Amino acid sequence: MSLSSIEALPILQRNINKAEHDILFVPEFEQDILKLKSKFETLGNDFKVFIETALKLHHHLKVDNEGIRDLTYRKKTRILEAFKFACRSMKGKGSKTGIKVIYAYFESEKRIEFIEIYHQEEKDIEDRERIYKYYNS
Repeated sequence: MSLSSIEALPILQRNINKAEHDILFVPEFEQDILKLKSKFETLGNDFKVFIETALKLHHHLKVDNEGIRDLTYRKKTRILEAFKFACRSMKGKGSKTGIKVIYAYFESEKRIEFIEIYHQEEKDIEDRERIYKYYNS
């Protein structure tokens, strides 16, 4: 199965979970990917590379490429925004494609939960209601 399809998310999740962090997706995240995939066909593979490189560098190896910033801290949950996301469908843009990924990071549990992915042409900021729906404590 090709990792560029949305059906590959569970396979991607199993492969990545063998690594340093458990990877989970809120239900709306899969809808976000489907919506973006219609515009950017390489998104599935690009997302896999993002997890294996940017997130591993930032959280496991503690290398800051200045592409991830804190949105807010919760009691146990750290909400982050990745704004450097390379998408091969957008040739010549590098990591400045306008695709943003919002996720929750649980350092002590070594878990990442993806909340939202969007292109900044479609919306200006993250969906705060969705964040509060899942992480209101």
